[in-house]
Order: sequence, then structure tokens, then C-alpha cells
Amino acid sequence: MDFKEIIINNSKKAYEIYVPHISVDTVIFGFNGEQLKALLLKMKFNQQWFLPGGYMKKEENLESAAKRILKERTQLSDIFLQEFSVFSEFNRSEKTFEDFPDDLWHKQRFISVGYYALVNHKDVSPIGDELSESCDWIFLDELENYNITMDHKKIIEKALNTLREQISYKPIGLNLLPEKFTLPELQKLYEAILGRTLNRGNFYRKIKNIGILKKLDEQRKGGAHKSPDLYIFNQENYFKALESGIAGW
Repeated sequence: MDFKEIIINNSKKAYEIYVPHISVDTVIFGFNGEQLKALLLKMKFNQQWFLPGGYMKKEENLESAAKRILKERTQLSDIFLQEFSVFSEFNRSEKTFEDFPDDLWHKQRFISVGYYALVNHKDVSPIGDELSESCDWIFLDELENYNITMDHKKIIEKALNTLREQISYKPIGLNLLPEKFTLPELQKLYEAILGRTLNRGNFYRKIKNIGILKKLDEQRKGGAHKSPDLYIFNQENYFKALESGIAGW
């Protein structure tokens, strides 16, 4: 069975399983210590890149559908998840499936609800499906080099802008960094999200003054220079600080 037949057969099943005209697209963010990245799938039938997404089953709500989709792609179930926008432009998906019959499920008009997820990329084992050639991490500053389908690039950009707006009151560092990290790694994470360089002295002073970190009696080993100290989040203080917002980035 070729890919076109698989899609058509899946379409017939979809009418029975899912709620019509509602879809879910997830932007799964990871951080490698230097750069932000997002998880995308490359489809076999048109060689375009898609966000991990899907549809809401008739017995599901939107959040449970998003969690199911995330688990299918990452094998993780305990993930920070945040709804961030709705995308309802006309003809969002028709061009992508223009070579298919007009009654194809995927070719219908869908209003998509966007969620962003924050994960430690080392915990993720990306999983594709029968229609995807690969499921890979893509650096955000390299998106222009990829043939991204429909409005999924716009969805990624909106998710990143939302992340920037929410950086002061969402537990972003807690979910994107490993449990133990250095101050330079924390600063690089904030710089990657904000898209600009932060003054090191001011950043370190602010972070230490708000008391959200606990210094460990350990250092990061293996570098060419002095081994930096390792920290963990003081989660009680961290969540208290987020309630009022950590301003001033």
C-alpha cells in the first residue's frame, strides 16, 4: 500500500474517531545548552516538515488530546503544557493535500488549537509514524532552511513569542534545563528565548538575589576551563517568585 492509499484509508477512519473541524498542533521546545529547538516530523508523501499534531477524539477534551499526541511523539507523559493560540485562517490545509479527493478528512477546514510543551531534550526519544520519514529536533534559527508545511512556521513563531511573554511567570528553566545546571547554562537559556545577549554580571546578581537557586557542592567536569559550580532550582522559592513575576530581563 502506498502513502496516498494509507492517507485515504486513515481519512475514512478519522470520520468515525475524531471531532470534525478541530485539530491540535504542538510546539515541543527543547534546549541543548546553547540553542532552542523544536521537534518536527518530515512526511514521506511530500517531503515537508510538520509540527506534531493530530485531532481530538470524540471522548476527549483538547488538553487530553494534546497530551496523547505529545506522548506518541516523545514517549513522555509528565510534560509542561500550555495552550497559547488558535489558528483559523481559511484554506490552511487544502494546498498540502491538493492531490487528494475533496472529501479527504485532512483536506477539510480545521481550526487548530496550539499548545507549547517544554521538555529536557535528553529525556525525549522522538517517534515518527507510518507517514513520516523522520522525527527530529530542528534549531529555531535554522527554520528558514526547511520546507515547513501550511502555517506551521507561523505557529512556531507565535509559540516562541508567547514563551518570551511568559518567561517571567512560567517555570521555563525548570522544564528545559537538566536537574543540575550552571549559571552560564541558565543565562544561555534566557538569551536563547529572548533572542538577545544579557549582561552576565547583572543576570547573575539578579538570579542570586531572588533566591530561586540552590548551589550544590559539585562542579561541571570535562571543560577546558575552570569547572563551574552546579545549581538546582529551589522550587518553593521559584514558584513563589513566579506568582508575582520575575521582571527585569
